[in-house]
Amino acid sequence: MTDPVELPDDDLEIALLHLIFNAANASELTPVLAKYVVMTRNEEACRNVDLCVSFTDPNQFVIIEKWDSEDAARAHFDSPVMVEMAEACSGLLVGRPEIDLLQGLSAHDLN
Repeated sequence: MTDPVELPDDDLEIALLHLIFNAANASELTPVLAKYVVMTRNEEACRNVDLCVSFTDPNQFVIIEKWDSEDAARAHFDSPVMVEMAEACSGLLVGRPEIDLLQGLSAHDLN
């Protein structure tokens, strides 16, 4: 096991949400995720959201979100936008989505 990377002590704290969805029906899931992305972009602490589809598996969708802080990202989990998307995904996925909360690093953080 490697030691965790020590980050500089500054005021910049970026959190990323990485969500992977495996669709049972991609044509029905796509508008659900697209609406979620548009609505999430309107949240105050959201810096960016991208919706991607795999080149190798057209039923796999990835959403990458960038938030002002870990707290903002965690608060988003319980937001009406996230809850509505989760409910709308019912029956459209082959399993539970994979969700990971990441700490953003940049090249200058690794000096």
